[in-house]
Amino acid sequence: MEFLDPATARTWLGTAVAQARAGLEEGGIPVGAALYGADGTLLGRGRNRRVQDGDPSMHAETAAFRAAGRQRSYRGTTMVTTLSPCWYCSGLVRQFGISRVVIGEAVTFHGGHDWLAEHGVEIVLLDDPECAELMRNFIRHHPDLWNEDIGE
Repeated sequence: MEFLDPATARTWLGTAVAQARAGLEEGGIPVGAALYGADGTLLGRGRNRRVQDGDPSMHAETAAFRAAGRQRSYRGTTMVTTLSPCWYCSGLVRQFGISRVVIGEAVTFHGGHDWLAEHGVEIVLLDDPECAELMRNFIRHHPDLWNEDIGE
């Protein structure tokens, strides 16, 4: 798999951040994601839609994965997410052999990305201040909804 340059990682994160902001505007949880092909093509993007759809399984990574549609293989693909993926979404990455995960931030929530790294998934943690602030503000204003989302 090719090296992912920092400028491309930031550009791709912008796609996920736009999805997170759209979700927040809809009254949902501000987590966004995008799935990129090995050649850099945007395959799918999505946002956490648990609140909007009343579907507890509609996490941002799941929405991006579903939007990408069926692929013959997910090897070489990159999942970009504004927040460290939970165990559910980490399982999706492992199950389908997604090769790389770009993460906006892991301060407000430290999901399964260490486990993914231990199993050969390349992790690019950007420590993006915009992603962290978006989640901090959401958690401060909607602690009950946040705790429901993370299973607390």
